[in-house]
Amino acid sequence: MERKESPDRPILPYIEATQLLTLREKVGQCFMPAAFINDSEEEIRNLESLIRKGAVGGICFFHSRASAATNFEGKKKVVYNEKSFDLLKTLIRRYQKAAAHPLLISIDAEWGLAMRIEETPQYPYAMTLGAADDPFLVYEIAKNIGRDCRVAGIHWNFAPVADINNNPDNPVIGYRSFGGNKEKVSMNATAFSRGLQDAGILSCAKHFPGHGDTATDSHLTLPVIEKSAQELMTEELVPFRALIRNGVDAVMVGHISVPAITHGSSVSASVSKEIIDGLLRKTLDYQGAVVSDALNMHSVSRAFPEKGTLEWTAFDAGTDVLCFTEHPEEGIEKILEQATPERIELSFKRIWELKERAFQMNGTLESGLSKPHAYNKMVARNSLTLFKGEQETFKEFREKGYIALSIGNNKGREFHRKLGLKKEDSLIFKDSTDYPNLKERIGKTSRVLLSVYLPRAKPQGLFGLQDQTMELIHQLIENYEVIVYLFGNPYFLNHLPLEKIRTIVIAYQDLQGFEEVAAQHFLGHFEATGVLPVSL
Repeated sequence: MERKESPDRPILPYIEATQLLTLREKVGQCFMPAAFINDSEEEIRNLESLIRKGAVGGICFFHSRASAATNFEGKKKVVYNEKSFDLLKTLIRRYQKAAAHPLLISIDAEWGLAMRIEETPQYPYAMTLGAADDPFLVYEIAKNIGRDCRVAGIHWNFAPVADINNNPDNPVIGYRSFGGNKEKVSMNATAFSRGLQDAGILSCAKHFPGHGDTATDSHLTLPVIEKSAQELMTEELVPFRALIRNGVDAVMVGHISVPAITHGSSVSASVSKEIIDGLLRKTLDYQGAVVSDALNMHSVSRAFPEKGTLEWTAFDAGTDVLCFTEHPEEGIEKILEQATPERIELSFKRIWELKERAFQMNGTLESGLSKPHAYNKMVARNSLTLFKGEQETFKEFREKGYIALSIGNNKGREFHRKLGLKKEDSLIFKDSTDYPNLKERIGKTSRVLLSVYLPRAKPQGLFGLQDQTMELIHQLIENYEVIVYLFGNPYFLNHLPLEKIRTIVIAYQDLQGFEEVAAQHFLGHFEATGVLPVSL
């Protein structure tokens, strides 16, 4: 494969930088505002102006101002742009050119650049990787994701998620977690971090001290974890401790309230000295860079209406990198007014060391994005989970005959095609189907191979299914012998009468290759070996 030199300019050694930069410029290095790939020219120039003023040390890229990063209520429509990746590379070059000192470029790419950018490689969600139960595979996938980041000009991937997801109603973590077992989350998160680093990309453990056992979306309101310090130490903090021991590059502190640590107050961890300076720095002995979760999130931003106050409070609590800061200039003034030069130097040193590491790691890079299909198919094969039932059931269906029915989001054609079905044995319905009509189509067959596709990975609104669709699924389970193949979040099974379903197979996603693997399993070519990573 063709190789090319990295476009990054060399970074000054810390000893030179600390003598050259003014105190104001050092404070500016702590600020990492959002950059939107699909911005207007005016908005791009506004950010360029901030960069030229030295008010910014890095930027974090998001798709657009209509994406989930800012559009919390979902009222704006995200416009698809197949050229987003080219735009991203152009903007990175443009913003770097405006900076007196090289910028640290970051992004959320937990399952690849596709998390933020169209027409880029997508790898399986963390929960699917957890089901595959193979840290080496996690490492290789993270390495590919890291290489894709480098091709784009990105230095820092805000991953892995180190949260243990032990709450089925969690609206913001869920499928983004490797699972509910602390040891396996630790193993997989550490493998992911090492894979990124070996590809030349900085890693970041998030969301400290653990966002898994919550049922509140921290984009909107502040979640509260009602656990003792000892309970946190023996559960939520285990993956973070493992990542720290294994040299993770940074820790992101979440917008989560932990009253047991903050002496009963409902203050967010992201602005709490007790949690950052106390629990993370002193108790866990972590001395690396601390980055805030996005400071535009309403759970914390609405508590600080005065511009710059949130940035100062987070900095004062021990944060080094202020991510998605909305008021950098006011924040710089607040910090200059109230922080000691020694405190500023401490954060500056940590940030500059991150930059030195990032620019040293980048070096040469491969041109062209990775090809995820082979890895995704491997994950599909290893993660496929026989949740309930016996292998003999599949043989019985094949020998005695069945109708294959796909429901939810108008998918299933690939699954049915790989099963080699005739047209009359393959039914695909969207949400509008009524049960009597469907019963007539099924005819006298008593066996239904039901593949369920969830429109959303998050649990809100029954994972995107309409009420009549759920009613239809229940009717089918009640009146037929059913094998269910679930292409989606396993927590969906909590909404089904499991005792009435003979066999359930979890495929977790419908990425390319997953339906083919599921069909091969039904046809008896292999037995499912995946391990359900969460408790139902």
